[in-house]
Amino acid sequence: QVQLVESGGGLVQAGGSLRLSCTASGRPVSTYGMGWFRQAPGKEREFIAAINWRGSSTYYTDSVKGRFTISRDNAKNTVYLQMNSLKPEDTAVYYCAADQVPYRLSVEAVDFGSWGQGTQVTVSS
Repeated sequence: QVQLVESGGGLVQAGGSLRLSCTASGRPVSTYGMGWFRQAPGKEREFIAAINWRGSSTYYTDSVKGRFTISRDNAKNTVYLQMNSLKPEDTAVYYCAADQVPYRLSVEAVDFGSWGQGTQVTVSS
């Protein structure tokens, strides 16, 4: 079982940037796709970005394309989400997740078996 811990959230003004980190422990995630999801108050959890095991392929939801970048450092068992040009509608709890099946790039929440506790991102207008 893998444990995931997110960090880097906080309060930022619109137009600002944050970088979220997600560090895995318990077992390496270097052969697993990783994803970021978010959940705003009163809304369902939504997919944000995913990266394959090698970091060679990525996928983003349309609302964050060109603003967010997902990356990974397998030597550090860590995945990052660089968020630029933040908007108030980006306010949410952000979660990282690890896929259940190795060597796959998925964007479906049901495919991710391990989740972090979440980190709050608040963007003020």
